[in-house]
Amino acid sequence: MLNPHRNSVPSSPVYVWDPFVRLFHWTLVVAFTVAYLTEDDLLTVHVWAGYLVGGLIVARVIWGFVGSVHARFADFLYTPADTLSNVRDLVLLRAERHLGHSPGGGAMVVLLLVFLAATVVTGLVFTKDTGEAMEEVHEVLANITLALVLAHIAAVVFASFVHRENLVRTKFTGYKRP
Repeated sequence: MLNPHRNSVPSSPVYVWDPFVRLFHWTLVVAFTVAYLTEDDLLTVHVWAGYLVGGLIVARVIWGFVGSVHARFADFLYTPADTLSNVRDLVLLRAERHLGHSPGGGAMVVLLLVFLAATVVTGLVFTKDTGEAMEEVHEVLANITLALVLAHIAAVVFASFVHRENLVRTKFTGYKRP
């Protein structure tokens, strides 16, 4: 007799996001928010939040090479053509669902890491000697990063709707539906 469940998809949730990825994500949310909102008013808090963001980025890059399967860059870096196709398909409500990051999601991870790192570096090299120009570059990078964060949030909400899965919850629990 043939097994009717041979090609069936498991019904129990699948563990995707390891504790490091989840802790990194939500700590980064808090650290970037604090750094962005404190700016000149609470400079010491701003600087320490920036240090935390920098440390988190270094840790995440390392984890991108040695971490769990879906945390590794190799799992979610796609060609530009695949990424654009995925974003287009998402907008057209026909995007393929991915257990880890989608091509668009993977590209957003890289963009956020790059712009966060650039923001941290410009904050570190900003002194009275580097002048207002470096401060301006730092602020522009922080604003671009904020725009990317808002685009990321919008894309997560939209993808949650398209795929009928609460993707925010998965970053708390670590589990996704199969």
